[in-house]
Amino acid sequence: MKAIVVSEFGGPEQLVLGEVSEPRPGPGQVRIAVAVAATNPVDAGLRTDGRWAGVTVPFVPGYDVAGVVDAVGADVREPAVGDRVMAMTPFPRGGGGYAESVVVEASAVAVIAPEVGFQDAAATPLAGGTALEVLDRLSCAPGSRLLVLGASGGVGLFLLQLARARGISTIAVGRSARHPQMSELGAAACVDYTREDIAERALALADGPVDAIADLVGGPTLNRALPALRPGGAIAAIQTPELDLDLLLDNNWTLHGVLVHDDGPRLRRLAALLADGSLRAVVSHLFPLADAARAHELLQRGGSGGKILLETGR
Repeated sequence: MKAIVVSEFGGPEQLVLGEVSEPRPGPGQVRIAVAVAATNPVDAGLRTDGRWAGVTVPFVPGYDVAGVVDAVGADVREPAVGDRVMAMTPFPRGGGGYAESVVVEASAVAVIAPEVGFQDAAATPLAGGTALEVLDRLSCAPGSRLLVLGASGGVGLFLLQLARARGISTIAVGRSARHPQMSELGAAACVDYTREDIAERALALADGPVDAIADLVGGPTLNRALPALRPGGAIAAIQTPELDLDLLLDNNWTLHGVLVHDDGPRLRRLAALLADGSLRAVVSHLFPLADAARAHELLQRGGSGGKILLETGR
């Protein structure tokens, strides 16, 4: 079968289409004929040097897939051959999604409704799952005010929708060009970090301190936003922030570090939300599998406005 293989760590040019052996499902596993795979920023990081996650070359990258079950192993009752599904391969050492077929545990698969397309399904598991985990960890009550840093990214666009469904008022931080999109997906207000003071503007928009901050970008941005957080508030970060821990102690803030792993129940929650229309993926680009290098070039530049997907042609 065809797959994208990384034989040496490095740039996007290391993503080469090749032939690999088609996997066979073992007991408790299913094989998915992949229609669409999603790219994620972590894919580019692992391609550059995946040793931090225990990844060794050669490897096939990719964690998010959607397609049709075409084989099942022993003791698998569901899903069945012919079912349309979405899945997240084992994170971070699993990968394997940039391929025509992938084998995963049956318990880690979610059957998708007929009205849910493969593009939406493939775009959702890692980014949507991260957004869901961030909100679960923050435990914001309805009516809470949540400041979202990096709200225009893949995780952010899912988080805005999920927060709105929970009655959480979000202030979304992103470039002004993305404000209409963020507002459409659930942001109560938006801040342009390129020309506005994040904390000052958030305090004005919220008419006081916010209850929580979701940091989806890492680095120094969180420090710019912290003056807007109330004492006793909470922070969830999916990237490493530059943070003075004394501030956490002095203000009784709680910091949640969030790194999701493949999780069947969470994936099936997301599949149900896609099915009832309360959650949708935002897709900006669809490339053939052979053009994975072009997809990664775009992924690394950032600001695509949605998920970047790979189509296998199956």
